[in-house]
Amino acid sequence: MKMATAFAAATSSAATAVVLPRLPSTTAVRCSSLPHLPARSFSTSIKQISVSRRSSLLKIKASEDASSPPDANELFNDLKEKWDALENKSTVIVYGGGAVVAIWISSILIGAVNSVPLLPKIFELVGLGYTGWFVYRYLLFKSSRKELATDIESIKKKIAGTE
Repeated sequence: MKMATAFAAATSSAATAVVLPRLPSTTAVRCSSLPHLPARSFSTSIKQISVSRRSSLLKIKASEDASSPPDANELFNDLKEKWDALENKSTVIVYGGGAVVAIWISSILIGAVNSVPLLPKIFELVGLGYTGWFVYRYLLFKSSRKELATDIESIKKKIAGTE
């Protein structure tokens, strides 16, 4: 019974302590064991010089960048000119629609693969294994790096059509 009364008294005093508003104190509290340090005083002219120098640097950088953001009307006019210059507008619409549908289907497929519990971890292991093989096969030794460089150059020539 004593504990219940003590608990009730403690909670009621805590509740009243929370409810009481705090009064602003007008006197500063100082610890006597700590020495009083004077406030730092900076010269205002130094501050003004550093601020003016910083703002002039910003102004110079802003004036050097001559590219302004493109105007929306100019962008629409350019797009309209390019659209009017196209001969096969239906082909562009079909390819664009096909690209949107392909991205949508691939996102659904990736979501389905990620929902299978072990499949993403297996793919991660396969990717790590292939990366390890590629490093061992092409990047570890000097002769294999030269072979990789020649293979890349031959692929570039095939794509460019110079071979």
